[in-house]
Amino acid sequence: NSYLTMLTAYTQTGYYIAPKIIPEDLLTRLCREGALVCRGERGVIPGLTPEMRTLSDEAAFRRILAIHFPHHLSALYTGFLGCPPIVDILTRLIGPNVKCMQSILFIKPPGMPGQAWHQDEIPIPTQDRSLTGVWVALDDVTVDNGCLWVIPGSHRPGILYERLPHDDPKYDGTPQATGMPYSEEDAIPVEIEKGSVLFFNGYLLHRSLPNRT
Repeated sequence: NSYLTMLTAYTQTGYYIAPKIIPEDLLTRLCREGALVCRGERGVIPGLTPEMRTLSDEAAFRRILAIHFPHHLSALYTGFLGCPPIVDILTRLIGPNVKCMQSILFIKPPGMPGQAWHQDEIPIPTQDRSLTGVWVALDDVTVDNGCLWVIPGSHRPGILYERLPHDDPKYDGTPQATGMPYSEEDAIPVEIEKGSVLFFNGYLLHRSLPNRT
């Protein structure tokens, strides 16, 4: 059945894609809200200049790589944390005791860098290895515009690889995992359609590359 297929994919590969489970009207509202957050109209964000409020949505988005914890500023984003189809899948994957540890609005406009190989369980540790990333595609996500890449099955050994600073310009300042027994040939891109959601294990090695569009 579909539940068994989902659980098997998540257990074996470390990730599962739920295709187009977020309705179009909600995606539109989330994007519009994102522009208000980026312009500082939902609350103060350190580093944003007053001129941001004068920009169009598109112009505002082109200046920002990511906003951390946007649900602290936006009632819409806070409510979205309880989105029923997402919560339903999470409870099937990890059990009924689900809570949010972090939220990020990733924009990554053209020319912005990606993130080096890493595992989310290191900066967001749990005691029972239950950390699960929930990555919602607000646009179609492709290799060209900087989709995630994963190493399928890299979560299964249960190893957290040491992270060290790097100077690779194609990545932002996120430290890079080191000493992994994998090669670039083991990595696959995760291209997903707008409205789809990627669920991935906190031990799964993943990265992203720059937006080349």
